[in-house]
Amino acid sequence: MRLVILGGPGAGKGTQAEKLCSNVSIPLLALGDILRAEIAGETDLGKFAVPYVEKGELVPDEILIKFIGRRLLLWDVFNGWVLEGYPRTAFQAEELDFLLNDLAQQLDWAIWLKVPIEVLLSRSIDRARSDDHPEILQRRLDLFHERTIPLLEYYEYRNKLLTVNGDQSPEQVQQELLKLIEAKG
Repeated sequence: MRLVILGGPGAGKGTQAEKLCSNVSIPLLALGDILRAEIAGETDLGKFAVPYVEKGELVPDEILIKFIGRRLLLWDVFNGWVLEGYPRTAFQAEELDFLLNDLAQQLDWAIWLKVPIEVLLSRSIDRARSDDHPEILQRRLDLFHERTIPLLEYYEYRNKLLTVNGDQSPEQVQQELLKLIEAKG
């Protein structure tokens, strides 16, 4: 099973991805972890990302997709994976599809954790991370909304989108998610 998990900041992507991986026994591929591993390992590709990370800028798509491509070649993902933190745009989704095609793989589902904007804002403020100031959060949510509609349309057009009500307890979200995957299985 090959899945991507989508949702706004505070939607519970990381929590749900971890629970899902545990429940279906496949590895979690968190983009942030992949990026940190490449940089820490001082790989040639990781060195390209360092200047962007040091300036707090987004690492270009062409570098990110290479990171993911390298990770998808490792033995532990043979039976499936959950990708969290990527894609965030329709362009990235298309690039991921091209990559998977080159690797003779196919995405099974894009899981959309649907959470109202006011709940995302509240959850983000409650977790009190350094980048979670209200005005920064609002900007992140605005950007997310701009990019999300085309991303959801991309997967919906391909009949790959599963929508889960993310405005419930983590356990309820996971139960709904597992039922949905099983029903579509």
